[in-house]
Amino acid sequence: MPDRFQTAFATGTLSAFLLTTSALAATPAQHRATGKPTVTKTSSSATEKTTPNRTPIAGILDGSNGETVNVHGHHAADGTGAKYMNKIVYLGPLGNRDTLDTPYSVMGVTHDVVVNQQIRNLNDMAQYLPSVQLEIRGDPNTSRPQSRGFESDVVANSRLDGLNVVSTTPYPAEWVDNLQVLNGLAGAMYGPQNPAGVFEYTLKRPTDRRTERLSVGVDSIGTPTVNGDISGRLGRNGWFGYRLNMLHADGTAYTQGSSMRREMVSGDFDFHIDDKTVIEIDASHYTYDQRGSAPGFGILATGVGGNKLPEAPDLGRRLAPEWSGYNMETNTFLAKIRHQINKDWSFTLGGLYQDAARQAFGVADTLCDGGTTCSGLRGSDGWFSSRATATTTANDFRVGSNMAYFNGRVYTGPVKHDLVIGTNGYMMGNYNPTGATTAAQNLGIHNLYGASPSGGTQPYYHGRYKSSSVTSQSFIIGDTITLNKHWSIMGTLAWSWIDQQSALNAKSPLRDTFQTSAAFSPTTSLMYKPTDNQTIYFTYGRSVEAGPVTPNNASYTNTNMALPIAHSEEYEVGYKLRYKKMQFNVAGFRMTSPYAMYVAAANGTGCAAASNCQTYQYGGTQRNYGVEAQISGEVLPNLSVLAGMTWLDAELVHAASPALNNKEIVGAAPLQANMLLDYRLPASFGSFASGWAFNANVHYMGNRAANVTNTLHTGSYTTLELGTRYAFRAAKFPWVVRFGVSNVTNERYWASVFTGAPSGTSGAASTLYAGLPRVYHFTLSAEF
Repeated sequence: MPDRFQTAFATGTLSAFLLTTSALAATPAQHRATGKPTVTKTSSSATEKTTPNRTPIAGILDGSNGETVNVHGHHAADGTGAKYMNKIVYLGPLGNRDTLDTPYSVMGVTHDVVVNQQIRNLNDMAQYLPSVQLEIRGDPNTSRPQSRGFESDVVANSRLDGLNVVSTTPYPAEWVDNLQVLNGLAGAMYGPQNPAGVFEYTLKRPTDRRTERLSVGVDSIGTPTVNGDISGRLGRNGWFGYRLNMLHADGTAYTQGSSMRREMVSGDFDFHIDDKTVIEIDASHYTYDQRGSAPGFGILATGVGGNKLPEAPDLGRRLAPEWSGYNMETNTFLAKIRHQINKDWSFTLGGLYQDAARQAFGVADTLCDGGTTCSGLRGSDGWFSSRATATTTANDFRVGSNMAYFNGRVYTGPVKHDLVIGTNGYMMGNYNPTGATTAAQNLGIHNLYGASPSGGTQPYYHGRYKSSSVTSQSFIIGDTITLNKHWSIMGTLAWSWIDQQSALNAKSPLRDTFQTSAAFSPTTSLMYKPTDNQTIYFTYGRSVEAGPVTPNNASYTNTNMALPIAHSEEYEVGYKLRYKKMQFNVAGFRMTSPYAMYVAAANGTGCAAASNCQTYQYGGTQRNYGVEAQISGEVLPNLSVLAGMTWLDAELVHAASPALNNKEIVGAAPLQANMLLDYRLPASFGSFASGWAFNANVHYMGNRAANVTNTLHTGSYTTLELGTRYAFRAAKFPWVVRFGVSNVTNERYWASVFTGAPSGTSGAASTLYAGLPRVYHFTLSAEF
């Protein structure tokens, strides 16, 4: 990890470059001359683009080739337009598509939501999407997402501008423009992945209008934050675009005795070689350090000494020693080239490298089960035991991902074909410490509502070895057949190659645990548009995913081996409506996926242990069906909304263990809903009053199973957010001041619960994380 001097040096160097380029960009870039110019209407946060005579082919994203004519009226401050609807979604190899031409349930959190709700990390976006939940891993900034009750993979389900990235490392919200989630199966477009959909993060790109934005803020108890964001174009016709983004936050987190430090430097550049070719280069460095924040609480297979979970603690009180926490550093490098061959054909090539490293020195807390370990104390009454260990789990994830797509349009008589042929994939290596330097420390038995653990010392580990690797590559072809203005058919096929390797320990070499070739994933959809602003669709899909690798344990017959490839299946029917500035979508679905578990095996079948021999295998099917709906956009003049709900029935069926058959899946809420409202006072109130806006968000989470036998549940909860902002002009520049309060009622709740078995599976033990207390947010932003 670099020290503060290195960070300060890098930040200072980039600051000097930022100021230099800002000075050079004194004259806004003019639009690029083309035979058929594209007209862009620019708002504070979103761009609407219309191309005369034809819609753009896939692969050339809006604005990527710089062929724009900027039409500027009275420039408004960032986010004040409250644009909460996405008309265009990104579907990887299929490129950008209108949501009405997309036979999937795709929900998003736009840039304006991020700004107005003062979101600080990507995970905070999840609450606005009703089918998404988080599995908190360490702290709320580091989580594994899930959609429709299915857990995502560490890499396969998450993408940055279409390229695979690590999902379980923290990212700053200031880095990206928006989040888009495709719910359901997507293996036919993106290759092998868990049936948790696709989490697509879009980077902030260089803007045609020169923009210099400075934001300062603070979160309670006191984390001052400074963010500088400068963007524009240089050179003749604006051939060189730049965006430089810096962030510094350092202070106390949400409880006394804790601390948080966030530092980010990123640069995004566009090189327009000619009217049809653009090269994009992006690089970023993000450091996230936190101490003294709340730990997770494990639930033993034997329970908590009662028939209910304890009430969630108030995280306004510190529940961990001041030295416990994480140091995390994520470096990301991305490059793309896009070229439009002619009016009907284009190609896109891209690659990404990411190194996500961490130092973990937290505590492991376990709710008491009423046994001798806790002297008969019960976790249901809030008692837990605390230990500090030098964990030797993976502490460095290195990912290289790629894409290559050819997109085109051909006609067979009156029938239009939008074609794609291409490939995408990734390589990931995991690195673990070779061993612990500090011995395990017992920190005693404590109560969730009493004094917190305060003894012990920070544990350390040493060394590093490559513990596993996975390579996944897919070949993809697809065709969207438009029969007439009402009917169309879309089909996408993928053949995938997977190679997994792992090591038993630091002294053993990597060995093959699983390989497969040409694993097949098909998806087909039928779309009917009764009118131009409505779509009814049916989608069927099958998708492959790599089998989980069993942990190293002498009690398993198949330790350190991967299970065979799994096949997931989905049926989905949906309806979409766009009316003026509002969009509504609803979908019903049924999804199934193999469910891995530990099954008792007879002695002498390969276990080293004399008893309690187990085989890790597919022992049932996770069957999820449900209905989800979302409404977004401006439902009334000056009133924007982003609201949705999901009803979900997630169960384990055909289980090898009768005790688990027809049980609810741990952590999958049967009902989840969210409603965000944003109201701007109308201009008729006068120039002073019309600068005010008010927002409110209500989030509901249903009662979730907390263990695989369903004897424990978290209970439901509801949280409230309130906020206001005032936009004004000073010295001819737009300014905005924002103030908000999250968890207004200081609700105490269990925010996350998940099983501790390998990815995509359920074991006997679970882990709980409590939700954040009431937190105040303040931000002042100015654009120059």
